[in-house]
Amino acid sequence: MNWKLVLPVALFAPALALAQGKPSDPQIAHIVVTANQIDIDAGKLAKSRSKNKEVQEFAQRMITDHGAVNKQAGALAKKLGVKPEDNDTSKSLKKGAQQNIANLKKLKDGAFDKAYADHEVAYHEQVLGAIDKVLIPSAQNAELKGLIEKVRPAIAAHLEHAKHLQADLGKK
Repeated sequence: MNWKLVLPVALFAPALALAQGKPSDPQIAHIVVTANQIDIDAGKLAKSRSKNKEVQEFAQRMITDHGAVNKQAGALAKKLGVKPEDNDTSKSLKKGAQQNIANLKKLKDGAFDKAYADHEVAYHEQVLGAIDKVLIPSAQNAELKGLIEKVRPAIAAHLEHAKHLQADLGKK
């Protein structure tokens, strides 16, 4: 289970709707793993493509923070004997992530930076909504729920950081 919540905004709304059918703990684990990996992948792309120091630093923060959560989630899954289960929500997230990466790869310089920052703001807003409305209420295992609750403040901090980055890029 990886709790790096990086959920593609384009398909997050349908994913959230699918998840509202009360996903099981193994499905939640897979959603979390998927979401985290998506943000790591977007961060790696931004780090390699952007020439903007602020964008690169933010991207590295996403890679580092979401990677750490993935390790914690993986250890918890192993401890609990939970095998993350692929589901419609995680599949939708993957599809949205592929579209986001494809769109970002078409952009350069300032246009890339702005699109990346815009996506990170919208993405983290949606992730917080999913945490509050779907993941925490649906998690049955106390340790799984606790991990999600523990990660929530970091996601909120990522959102604020992304908003500052977005505002700074808007000034240029």
